[in-house]
Amino acid sequence: MKTTLLRILGKLLLVALGFFVITFTIYFFNLDMKATSKIEPLLLRHYDRLPRKQYL
Repeated sequence: MKTTLLRILGKLLLVALGFFVITFTIYFFNLDMKATSKIEPLLLRHYDRLPRKQYL
C-alpha cells in the first residue's frame, strides 16, 4: 500500500515539476506575447468588423 502511494506521489511530483518548467520557460522568454503578436492582425481585423453600439 505504501509503495503504491509513494509511486503515485512521485509521478504527481514529476508532472508538477514538468508543468512548472514549461510555464517558467514561457514566462522567462515571454513566449505568450510573441505568439500573440503573430496573430494580432487577425484579431484586429475581426474586432474592427464588429458593429459598434456606442454613439458619440
